[in-house]
Amino acid sequence: MASHVELCTGAKMPVVGLGTWKSPPGQVTEAVKVAIDLGYRHIDCAQVYQNEKEVGVALQEKLKEGVVKRQELFIVSKLWCTFHDKSLVKGAFQKTLTDLQLDYLDLYLIHWPTGFKHGADYFPLDATGNVIPSDTDFVDTWTAMEELMDAGLVKAIGISNFNHLQIERLLNKPGLKYKPAVNQIESHPYLTQEKLIQYCHSKGIVVTAYSPLGSPDRPWAKPEDPSILEDPRIKAIADKYNKTTAQVLIRFPIQRDLVVIPKSVSPARIAENFQVFDFELSKEDMATLLSYNRNWRVCALVSCATHKDYPFHAEF
Repeated sequence: MASHVELCTGAKMPVVGLGTWKSPPGQVTEAVKVAIDLGYRHIDCAQVYQNEKEVGVALQEKLKEGVVKRQELFIVSKLWCTFHDKSLVKGAFQKTLTDLQLDYLDLYLIHWPTGFKHGADYFPLDATGNVIPSDTDFVDTWTAMEELMDAGLVKAIGISNFNHLQIERLLNKPGLKYKPAVNQIESHPYLTQEKLIQYCHSKGIVVTAYSPLGSPDRPWAKPEDPSILEDPRIKAIADKYNKTTAQVLIRFPIQRDLVVIPKSVSPARIAENFQVFDFELSKEDMATLLSYNRNWRVCALVSCATHKDYPFHAEF
């Protein structure tokens, strides 16, 4: 069984989860079923991935079969940017809950600190191709997140893609009821995020690393972009342990006390990505992997660079 980290709520969160960003609706049901059969208990979802209904089908099937009990699963989803207005949060949450066929979530995150204009489009763009912001403040959005906790609809609430100044603003919110339990951020050897992770850990906030393999299937990849999975230096480390590069890239965040959510729809890779509990990277290899940092981001959300709450102008 996978090991866990403890959230500030006392809940235990499995350190390896299955990511579902970019998992096609036609393949994600099978991927989630395979993952649960293999021992995954943590599934990372989001409304904007537009595949939560299919994830829900898989969860229901495994629950009905008795392969797993609901309380053994750790299901995460995220509030999309077009629903930051306080009055829209509960409706967006309810849609996710209905699609996943669940009666509560284990963790619900604000997906990005940036609010977008509400409407049919997930990315409402102006004539110049920039995202149209909403006149919302994520501190107010947080109040609506806290109401989901009070209603017993979610066991923990958190954030994603927030920088440390934005977290500080939340922690200093007058009348704060619940602090964020988790900050989910991109992290891998080319974006090691030491300062932000140290800050989060100092505040008792668990960090989840997304795109641990560098998200090779991202739609905007360019041929000249660096490829972590094909880095011969990391391959050489993997060979020493008789492991694959992917397994080293998943073990790396685990040893930094992070949660990690590799995505795959291939049954063989879903299995491979979970076989990371039978070896340990040496201190030297950990330091070597950290030294590969080049502040290279897969998810820079460039269409929002002018947004007042764009998170990546700050150093961390």
